[in-house]
Amino acid sequence: MSKKSTKGINISELSVPAFGYELIREELLEELLGNEAPNILYWAGKRLARKYPLFSINEIIEFFINAGWGTLTVTDEKKDEMEFTLSSELIRNRLLTKTNPTFQLEAGFLAEQIQQMKKVYAESYEHSKKRDGTIVFTVKWDPML
Repeated sequence: MSKKSTKGINISELSVPAFGYELIREELLEELLGNEAPNILYWAGKRLARKYPLFSINEIIEFFINAGWGTLTVTDEKKDEMEFTLSSELIRNRLLTKTNPTFQLEAGFLAEQIQQMKKVYAESYEHSKKRDGTIVFTVKWDPML
């Protein structure tokens, strides 16, 4: 993944406090988007994936780490679907403290990356595993006609 810079500052070397990230993600976006937040975030994730095309599962995993979204692992792969698990302390905390946290940004991003890589139509479904403090994404696809 290429490193973006702004006026000589290497963005990949900067960090944001978790509080600031969560404030924007869980409070501000929810306030601005209201009940439509999950749908809008899913499509925003797809748009981000088109803006940052990746070419392998390892690049997707690296992107998730660099974006601060958590540690992504492939847990299962079948002919027409893949299952990913996403984990981090922020995710564990969000699952424990928020009523209905959404991970649709990540779901949309995964769906679009797989769609572009495999040249298929792909959708991603999110499943919370509160007891484990993880999120499972199932990405399913159909061939393009």
